[in-house]
Amino acid sequence: MEQTTGLKRSLTLTDGILIVAGSMIGSGIFIVSADMVRNVGSAGWLMLIWLITGLMTVFAAISYGELSSMFPKAGGQYVFLKEAYNSLTGFLYGWSFFTVIQTGTIAAVGVAFSKFAGYFIPALEMKDANILFTIGDQFKLYPAQLVSIALVIFLTWVNSRGVKEGKFIQTIFTSAKLLSLFGLIIFGFLLAAKADIWNENWATGLSMKFTTPVNGNPDNGWNLFSQVGSWSAALGLIASAMVGSVFSSVAWENVTFLAGEIKNPQRNVGLSLFFGTLIVTIIYITINLMYVAVLPLTPAETGGIYAPNSGGIAFAVQDRVATAASFNIFGNIGALVIAVMIMISTFGCNNGLIMTGARVFYTMANDNLFFKQAGRLNKNSVPEWALWAQCFWTSILCLSGKYGLLLDYVVFVTLIFYMITIYGIFRLRKSRPDAERPYKAFGYPFIPILYFILAGAMALGLLIAKWETCVFGIIVVLIGLPVYYLLVRKEKQATA
Repeated sequence: MEQTTGLKRSLTLTDGILIVAGSMIGSGIFIVSADMVRNVGSAGWLMLIWLITGLMTVFAAISYGELSSMFPKAGGQYVFLKEAYNSLTGFLYGWSFFTVIQTGTIAAVGVAFSKFAGYFIPALEMKDANILFTIGDQFKLYPAQLVSIALVIFLTWVNSRGVKEGKFIQTIFTSAKLLSLFGLIIFGFLLAAKADIWNENWATGLSMKFTTPVNGNPDNGWNLFSQVGSWSAALGLIASAMVGSVFSSVAWENVTFLAGEIKNPQRNVGLSLFFGTLIVTIIYITINLMYVAVLPLTPAETGGIYAPNSGGIAFAVQDRVATAASFNIFGNIGALVIAVMIMISTFGCNNGLIMTGARVFYTMANDNLFFKQAGRLNKNSVPEWALWAQCFWTSILCLSGKYGLLLDYVVFVTLIFYMITIYGIFRLRKSRPDAERPYKAFGYPFIPILYFILAGAMALGLLIAKWETCVFGIIVVLIGLPVYYLLVRKEKQATA
């Protein structure tokens, strides 16, 4: 029998922090630095971009704290947008969240889990010999995709049993991944850091060095701002590099979706956002410093004398920077160490994403902007139907084989929604000056404005460098317009 008494407040501040950290840390930090170095070509810019991304993330989290204290209920960012603007804005976010942002992220993280499980089960490696069947030239089904679907189904079932079950998995796996990352960083500096590699990498400063020409120039090195060609080209390269760091740093807002199940949400949601994003930012910056101390930027930086065949950071095999670093730290067993770490990381990450995402659809359904069944709670006081709807669409994305591409398309839109949400603070300060605000955004209005400058610059850079993917992301959002008006018309007819 279903219960309608509402969500239960059973999550503590510690649970909230672990949800933030667990949802943020997936597979990206182990991989994306390779593409970042290929874009900007120097240790200085690699670290500066991670620092800028970290500041953006913490600034946004601080700003979201005020909104979460004003609206301490399930749905988080969807509710913030609806209250600050209107139901259409909230729906367009929720639509994008369901079609690509959350479900696409879950799919990609699930396949990353299966991919690294291939280290132990060769049949799960995504290579032609393991294809189960194909449809034309576009669709190929690998066992790894089926395992990723099985993982999503299992975690959906666990979370349908109650919030305590999902919290237990989140606590165990997030704690394990944090300890593993700290261990990797410490052992990296103690056992594998080399002064010659460190010095050679930092000698690049804030210049750009490539192994292939840029703009047809055969020279092998450029100063970022004076010789890339133009400020717009430089901004495009920086923004392209930031796609990886931003992708690794999203999903921190997921804890706001659980506000209806967190004790003292006016206080604890904001603190969870701040401490969770701060911890992850410190980890990300520190682990990249370890990469720079252990691996050359490219094999040419030290003549290939260290990390043989690793390709350095920029050309690590299949972009597995952490695997290349782990080889230098632990020897031949290093790849297995990283495989286990990533499996732990992705397992815990997906649990957090699955747990939190369904609460958005639950709240939308109660606003008559999603399937009505999603607004019901089961006997365990969780939105089971919403969980399984999320699971179904995620599984489709896993089968499509396009999940990674979809994520690339939606990074721009995710940034835009972050900016729109934070601007909502200014709107609400003006439209509801007397509303209760248990917590006011620290550094207002300067920190929100600084976030706008940084995020706006990145969004502009993405429009320059990857305008096709930006346009596709916008199209995904705009498709939600006719869906919204159909839902509104249907609701009006039902109440007429």
